[in-house]
Amino acid sequence: MTREEAEAILTSAGEGGDDSFPLLEAAIACAIHDYPFRDPEPVRTLARSACERLKERIGGEGPDEALSETLSADLQLNGDLLHADHPANTDIIDVAERRRGLSAALAVFYLHAARAAGLKAAGVDFPGHFLVRVETAEGPVALDPFSQGRLVLPSELTRRALRAGLTPHVADRLDLLMAPVTDRQSLIRLQNLLFSRAIRSRDYDAAERSALRRALLDPDDHRPWLDVAAAREKQGALAGSLEALARAHGLDGVEEARRSTTFDRVRLQLN
Repeated sequence: MTREEAEAILTSAGEGGDDSFPLLEAAIACAIHDYPFRDPEPVRTLARSACERLKERIGGEGPDEALSETLSADLQLNGDLLHADHPANTDIIDVAERRRGLSAALAVFYLHAARAAGLKAAGVDFPGHFLVRVETAEGPVALDPFSQGRLVLPSELTRRALRAGLTPHVADRLDLLMAPVTDRQSLIRLQNLLFSRAIRSRDYDAAERSALRRALLDPDDHRPWLDVAAAREKQGALAGSLEALARAHGLDGVEEARRSTTFDRVRLQLN
């Protein structure tokens, strides 16, 4: 798969609705878009194994236990405790090979398997650490893909929220802490992480790619195009920066003045 083919897949996914969002294939396209011409079949093979094993477990165990045991015990998908900042931990192809990754990447396999097995699950955009919410007969529970899919108790959620800087009023609200997000938002969170890392390391080419993926996945959001423009400007690609600013233009009237100012600043550099 080429980078252009990956962009076509992401564009199609972005134009579709949330109910039919192709999480696994979109995650593969994100990885290929970063580093093209790799074989994505190991990802699909691992995902199929997860679906098959989870379906076998359902019935004999609760949905949350079946999901965590399948992904963390049977398939050995867990967090990389020693090298959390390694680039491979955010790449779904590398994660499938290493069986190690960050929560947001591991959650792709959790959510894909849950969907196939008929479980009701969703990502939770928890501060600093992505979680998976699973609906059970006793109510929703949170699993931590990074820590062997273990159950995160409400008291621990509150402690984590306080450590992340949330106010006590918010940290005590489990309905807020466990608010589900769409699969689209789950994958965008991963791209946000990649963008932040690239900016910190001044890898503006990688920052541009991750921002572009966000823009394709959520075409109604103007903010990724502003990040694309900023990354292109850092690389000296001023015409490309103006093109990105033009794409952002008109998507959100509230930010119109900011975009116009940025557009004029970049345009003046070309004169």
